[in-house]
Amino acid sequence: MSLLLISNILLWITTLSLAALVLALARQIGVLHERIAPVGALAIDAGPKVGDVSPQFDLVALDGQALDVGRPRERAMLLFFLSPTCPVCKKLLPVLRSLRNSDAQMLDIVLASDGELAEHRAFCQAQKLGSFRYLVSTELGMAFRVSKLPYAVLLDGEGRVRAKGLVNNREQIESLLNARELGVASLQEYRARQAAGGGRA
Repeated sequence: MSLLLISNILLWITTLSLAALVLALARQIGVLHERIAPVGALAIDAGPKVGDVSPQFDLVALDGQALDVGRPRERAMLLFFLSPTCPVCKKLLPVLRSLRNSDAQMLDIVLASDGELAEHRAFCQAQKLGSFRYLVSTELGMAFRVSKLPYAVLLDGEGRVRAKGLVNNREQIESLLNARELGVASLQEYRARQAAGGGRA
C-alpha cells in the first residue's frame, strides 16, 4: 500500500513538473514571436519610388481588351510580374486567386510579363488564367525597373505607387497591402520606425 502511495505522489510531481515546463516553453515561444519581425516583400530601390505617380500606359491585354495602367481608377491595382518559366511565380498563382476573390471590391490583380505572345497564351491556357487581366509589355517592366521575378507593384486609385518589391510567398504579397494600410513603403520601414521610436523613448 505504501509503494502505491509513493508511486502516485511521484506521478503527480512528474505531471506538475511537466505542466510547469510546458507553460514556461509557451511563454518563451510568445516572447520569440513578438521579437521576430515580419518578413515583408523585399523592396528594391529602383524605378518609381513609393508615393510617386506611376508611369502611365494604354495597353491591350491578352484577351484583346484595352487596359490602362497608372491612371486614376476606382480600385487599387496590384501588378504581378511573372514569367512562364518561373517556378515560384506558378506557385503563387493560387495565392493570387485567393487574394482576388477576397478583395475583389477593393483590388484588381493584373498579371504582367514580356516576350512572345504565343508563349503567354499557352501559359494562360495551361494555368487557367483566363479570369485574370494579362499584359505582355516590355515597356511596362522597364518602367518599373523589374529585374527579378516574381515582383509586385501596388498602385492606389489615384495612380500612385503605394508598395512594391520581390514576393516569394503569400506573406510577402500580403505585406504590400499591409504596408499601404500602415502608410509606409514596406514592412521593413515600419519596423525601422518602431525601432527608432523605441530607441528615443
